[in-house]
Amino acid sequence: MEEQQDLFSEILPPKEPKHVERLRKVQEGVPAKLFLGTTSWTNEDWEGLVYPEGCAASDYIEHYAKVFTSVEIDSTWYRIPTAKAVEGWLRRTPEHFRFAAKIPRVISHEKGMVDCLAEMEEFLATMEPLGARLGPLVMQFPYVARGQDALENERGADFMARLEQFLPQLPTGEFQFAVEVRNGRWVGEELLDILRANQVALVLNNYYTMPTLDELCRRVDPLTANFIYVRFLGDRKRMDEHVEGLIARGEKERHWDQLVWERRAETGDWARGLQRLVGIEPEREVYAFFNNHYAGYAPGSLGLFARAWKEAAVEQNK
Repeated sequence: MEEQQDLFSEILPPKEPKHVERLRKVQEGVPAKLFLGTTSWTNEDWEGLVYPEGCAASDYIEHYAKVFTSVEIDSTWYRIPTAKAVEGWLRRTPEHFRFAAKIPRVISHEKGMVDCLAEMEEFLATMEPLGARLGPLVMQFPYVARGQDALENERGADFMARLEQFLPQLPTGEFQFAVEVRNGRWVGEELLDILRANQVALVLNNYYTMPTLDELCRRVDPLTANFIYVRFLGDRKRMDEHVEGLIARGEKERHWDQLVWERRAETGDWARGLQRLVGIEPEREVYAFFNNHYAGYAPGSLGLFARAWKEAAVEQNK
């Protein structure tokens, strides 16, 4: 009997990772133009949950794309990818899948949008082979702390001037671009007018230094492009400390394998707020990406959001 069981284990397909079926099911019925994903796919803590146990890191993206419809590429922030890497992403994902990507830090951080068109052109040429699978490209800017520059912190005056010079140079007719800032006071009519004039999206980010979506919408109209881009980031420092404490006390073994902060109500608020902006069945594409630092386990946060979106839609239809 034991030999027969061993034979069956070899010829039968391997059991799916623990959370795959649940994550697929919770996304059923989500609008076609709502693309949900995580901020990176390279996480060994998801083995046995999203990826098979012992899965090679090089195979993660293929398994990831069987569960989710989109991903934000984090590695492009550090360096422009190779043509071989891009070809692999294209080959190992289905046609409906979308890649969003961070624009390299040499452009946003090191050169501050000055004298960096060569790097931008190289990056765009490298990403272009993704074709219809290429989603928005995100310029992520850092938080400017108090005391560094009072005027910069208050209004981001120098940043706005550089942004206004830089954005018209981008091929916005060929690619989608989004801008993320992390100083809440910078998000006003001046920034929004610059973005709107160039059809560049303001990233709506759930970050500890930024206003909630409801607060933001009471102040301004945040829609500046023909798509929406949302990032659920959380507080990296606090979450790292919290998770390290759980591990030190023996309450968990892996860092990013389960939700450890209760954020259901907040997630529901964002789902309802986004529906007020774009409707239950959005006409414009909506991209929403979840970081492990938001609540401890990005796929779990994605699942909660998908459920919240559908529940909010039911409520609005009553």
